[in-house]
Amino acid sequence: MKPTLAAFDYTASAELYPGTRSKRFRSVRYHRFDSTAEALRYLMEEMPPELLAGAIIETEDHRLEAEQITALYRDDAYPLPRA
Repeated sequence: MKPTLAAFDYTASAELYPGTRSKRFRSVRYHRFDSTAEALRYLMEEMPPELLAGAIIETEDHRLEAEQITALYRDDAYPLPRA
């Protein structure tokens, strides 16, 4: 199910699956977050940009891929301060 930005719940817990299995990023693994906003911030601000392309964030109701992740992070409704 593709989320609409206006109705997205940034407070839902989320699981982050990084996008690459290259040797360079072997130590980057699955993470669980109390909120989707925290998962978005971590992926967009702390992880290497190369990992976004294949990354997946799963919430209770949604499976987000790179395009959706970027849109939700950039949306005005995103609740956390951006770097």
